[in-house]
Amino acid sequence: MLDQNPPALANFILKEIKNPMTVFNKLRSKVVGNKKRRRSQPQASLLLALLFCLGIFLVPLIFTYTVILPKNAAKPIDAFLVLGGSITREIYVSQLAKHEPEIPILISQGSPDPCILLIFERDNIPQEKVWLEKCADSTFGNFFYSIPILKQWGVKKVKVITSVSHLPRAKLLAEILLGAQGIGLELDLVAEKGIPGNQESVIKTSLDVTRSLFWALLSQVIQPPCSQVIKLVDVDIHPWIKSGFKCEAQGGIE
Repeated sequence: MLDQNPPALANFILKEIKNPMTVFNKLRSKVVGNKKRRRSQPQASLLLALLFCLGIFLVPLIFTYTVILPKNAAKPIDAFLVLGGSITREIYVSQLAKHEPEIPILISQGSPDPCILLIFERDNIPQEKVWLEKCADSTFGNFFYSIPILKQWGVKKVKVITSVSHLPRAKLLAEILLGAQGIGLELDLVAEKGIPGNQESVIKTSLDVTRSLFWALLSQVIQPPCSQVIKLVDVDIHPWIKSGFKCEAQGGIE
């Protein structure tokens, strides 16, 4: 004879068979739950990876701005950075060099090499501490390529030489990009005659500030080299004379 009191498991099976929709709903909920867990796991892993990468850039940047930069901003000037765009800026820095000949000078994409050479020769300024950076093609590029050179020199605070017509873009970029490397800033504005090469606009300033903010993060781990850096003393004027060159009239160079 069959047992009149089947085990609990048998009772459960018989009960569920009588309600097939209940079984289907339970199975579906388990499958859907597993899919959700599988989808959430890679999303969580990706989020953690992004936060980790962001931390790699943000932590040193915050430390630089809050600890290193204030200390260096209080130190004396140990380099001059001239932003190209007008020969008056190179004339001005040559005058500064008369009084502070020990401070190195970096001219970023300035006037033609022989023009700069003739300016320093005219003012009897030693050329051994003057370098020409020829990679930049914009104000952003001035800082992009010059900052690794300044860091290689061990510069803590730099005087940036430009013109009023170059503001506010040059000032904003200098504060963002130099500050991101902990380099203190002093801005020196040169009076201009005529129309300088730098023409400012809201769009240009906005674009440069935006990419500078991104580069402030990336530059914590990337330092782009410039392969076109030469000493002023190594400039050979003779090929220039043969090919011909022209300097800005306000430079007063014949």
